[in-house]
Amino acid sequence: MPIQPPPGIGGAGGIVPAGFTPSVRPNQQVDPAAEERGTAFGSKIASALEDLQASHAETDRLAQAAATGDLAAVEDYMVQATQTQLATQLTVAVRNRAVESFNEIMRMQI
Repeated sequence: MPIQPPPGIGGAGGIVPAGFTPSVRPNQQVDPAAEERGTAFGSKIASALEDLQASHAETDRLAQAAATGDLAAVEDYMVQATQTQLATQLTVAVRNRAVESFNEIMRMQI
């Protein structure tokens, strides 16, 4: 009774080539809904940054009015300055989180 070697071992050197390994191809199909969602996300980020810039401009205008004595209610400036400060802190936190996520993705091994 002949003895059969296990699969993958045989031949004169004892090692048999592993065989054909199919190459990995990127998926050529693009989902239009995903592309639209990406565009919508980008436009929302741009809109939020424009709102933050407008908030800073309003705060600067109120600060200038307070400095020149044209501001009747100082609390308006305080409320606007606090809102702008919170919006800026939120924006910086989101940016830091996005950069951290990007760096984490770049460290992944493929």
